[in-house]
Amino acid sequence: MDLNDSPQQEAFRAECRSWIEANAPHHLRAKLEASSFGRSALEPGEAIREAKAYQKKKADAGWACINWPEEYGGRGATPIERVIWSQEEGVYGQLSFSFIIGQGMCAPTLMAYATEDQKRRYLPPLASGEEIWCQLFSEPVAGSDLAGIRTRAERDGDEWVINGQKVWTSGAHYSDYGILVTRSDFSVPKHKGLTFFFLDMKSPGIEIRPIKQAAGESAFNEVYFTNVRIPDAQRLGAVGDGWNVSITTLMNERLAIGGSMRTGFEEILGLTQIVETEDGPAIDDPAIRGKLADWFVRSNGLRYISYRMQTALAKGEMPGPENSIGKVVAGNTMQEIASLGLELFDSAGVALEGADRDVGRDLRDKFPPMLMRSLGTRIEGGTDEILLNIIAERVLGLPGDIRVDRDVPYKDIPTGS
Repeated sequence: MDLNDSPQQEAFRAECRSWIEANAPHHLRAKLEASSFGRSALEPGEAIREAKAYQKKKADAGWACINWPEEYGGRGATPIERVIWSQEEGVYGQLSFSFIIGQGMCAPTLMAYATEDQKRRYLPPLASGEEIWCQLFSEPVAGSDLAGIRTRAERDGDEWVINGQKVWTSGAHYSDYGILVTRSDFSVPKHKGLTFFFLDMKSPGIEIRPIKQAAGESAFNEVYFTNVRIPDAQRLGAVGDGWNVSITTLMNERLAIGGSMRTGFEEILGLTQIVETEDGPAIDDPAIRGKLADWFVRSNGLRYISYRMQTALAKGEMPGPENSIGKVVAGNTMQEIASLGLELFDSAGVALEGADRDVGRDLRDKFPPMLMRSLGTRIEGGTDEILLNIIAERVLGLPGDIRVDRDVPYKDIPTGS
């Protein structure tokens, strides 16, 4: 792969840079640079407001979701042009995190299964940030076993009636729409009785309860459904084929999470250059230098895997099980980096806030929320164990685990009291 810009790519890069210099929200730069994974320096209301304003400005100028077809709100850009845009956008790309679920996970599912009229209705405002989407998959009882969900969908004429509960739904409290997987048939094996929908999050019967997180934010939610009605026209895929539709979402989810996640390498590299240990600067410690070298290799490997995946998408290929590699590596790397960041400050490293402004204070503030949030990255989108099984079975071709409930009707699977 030649990573040098061609003349056409140089011209495109210059066009990106010119627009960003003229239109990016430069008044937010300091706050964005002070943010870390797990905690934003922007207030919650401010973050959504500013993100929507910037996304709309990008959309109006043709810079939103640039790899999408023009008729759906993009500009039909190539994978390398998408990379160039991301490089030039830099820190302002953090403002797109509010839209990552809708644009990176829901949109590919809509593109694959929605009608043409639905695509033209829902994708452009999704690209522009005018409408935000969430993903309603996880449930308290099912855990990591998505096929074990219990939220019930019952047909009633041209509508479906939904009852049940979802949990860990990111952004549900500010989302306009969501994608939803339900169980419509309890008499068949668990992978065969699922049906997939999209719905208005303001529908009667939906209750959203934010979950307080360890770092102080409430980005996750419990969502309860009580006799929520969804038109059959908003079903994606065939009745009972929700598992295959879900796979489309999951493969794109792992691509979106693993491909966009910051590992914290730049932060830890900066920290080791200014923190003094008993034997001198931390970066001179051979053990720490070895860790930095390992993390540098992983971070760059993730970047090139992302480039490869984007090239495959441009050729019309679906994201495959190999995307699980990126998420496993990114989540574990972030946790390791954040752990070292706290360790370098001894007991002071666990403080979320501090009045003093000693050496490294700005950097130190980034690591406690990063550590607490990194644990979630190893669960969301599939736990490490689930993803390692996928890599073993579907990438390496190793024998699969024994699954005794594979052919058992869902209603006959034993459950706890």
